[in-house]
This record gives sequence, C-alpha cells and structure tokens, in this order.
Amino acid sequence: MTLPVAILAGGLATRMKPYAEKIPKSLIEIHGKPFAARQLECLAERGVRRVVLCIGHLGGMLRQSIGEGERFGLQVQYSDEGSTLLGTGGALKKALPLLGEGFLVLYGDSLLECDYEEVERRFLESRKRGLMTVYRNDGRFDVSNVLFADGRIQMYDKAHRVPEMRHIDYGLGALSRRAFDGVAEAAPVDLAVIYQHLLAADELAGVEVFERFYEIGSPAGLADTRRHFEERESRQ
Repeated sequence: MTLPVAILAGGLATRMKPYAEKIPKSLIEIHGKPFAARQLECLAERGVRRVVLCIGHLGGMLRQSIGEGERFGLQVQYSDEGSTLLGTGGALKKALPLLGEGFLVLYGDSLLECDYEEVERRFLESRKRGLMTVYRNDGRFDVSNVLFADGRIQMYDKAHRVPEMRHIDYGLGALSRRAFDGVAEAAPVDLAVIYQHLLAADELAGVEVFERFYEIGSPAGLADTRRHFEERESRQ
C-alpha cells in the first residue's frame, strides 16, 4: 500500500468504564494482547506500512506500549491533540502534516479484517475527496445508518435514520487533504459531519465490504471481540 492509515484513538471511552478507566481503550486486553497490538497486526498482515495514531486521553500510555511500531513491521507516528478535545474530524485535521495528501482512516476501537489495498485502489480511482466503506448490517450489530444502492451512498445520517437503510458505516474511510478545506484549525468537528458534507457535494465514493466488523466500543462488543480471537487462536 502507498497510503498511510490514521487511527483515531484519542477519545475518553466513557462507555467502557471500568475497563478503560485508568488505561486508554486501545490497551484493553484481547486474549493476551492489547487491542492496539491486535489492530496493528491486522493492518500489517494486509499490506499497510505506515500508521499515524491520533491520541489524546491517556495517549502517553499508548505511545509507550506501541513505540515506533518496529515489532509489527510498521512505521508508527503520533499526533497528540492534548487536553483540548477536537473530535474525530478535528483530530485528523491536526494530523494532516503527518498524513500527506491522502490516507485511510479507522477508529481506535474497531478491528476490520477487510482488503485495505482494494479500498485504497477504489479511493484513488474515484478521484473524489473521500470514500466510505459500508457493510450490509440489517440492524444486526448496530443500528443501520446508510442507504446504499446502485453502488452509491444515497444517504448517511446517524441521527435521522429511515427504514430503507440496510447498511452501516463500516468504520474504514479514505480522505484527501482537500476534504478538510473549510475546517477551521483547532475547531472541534466530528468525522461524520465531514462525510455528510462530502456526500452533499458528490465527493464521497462508496464501497461495500463483506467481512463483518469487530469493536470494543461497548461491553458487548468487547466480549464478542474477545470470543473471536479465542476461537480463532484455538484453531491454530
């Protein structure tokens, strides 16, 4: 792969107390390893070579645990938003000097075992400022929030859902630096808002993926992710 991957790992993890009360959510143990290690191993296995971790709350602990990424076969850099919460979009805006003209992005609590090289290829071929991957969820793992039809994202809204929505924002996106035009420096903004602005401007490509996602953003998701690794490693 040629593009770096940004990982948004600076949140307060308020839903994950007591698991993440004294450590960042990314360091919650998953079958003997911190979740961040599981995530980086997944990326390295799929051809990723450079990662920028966007850190904030308790970010020093994450930096100490991961280091510069050598043991994963990765180059890992850090963008620290400090004590001022910038939101997911604002954190990416701050990290742009490390990310360059284009990059992939995922959340620090998501494990996505899909084809990253294919997502990168589709993004570059689209020549759009952004791309969102979607998964046909049908309300199984979370509430569906995307209307995806004819290979296009017709609607994306986390707050105002309609019954026709069958897909969900999978959690892996791709963005160009130009996607942040108009976003003020140090201004809190959510990544979902940036996606919505791109969609309104016909600058958001959509790609459907078929590998289910795992997450540790909720106690139920954490239990499910732990079970996934326990079952997988018991077969090895």
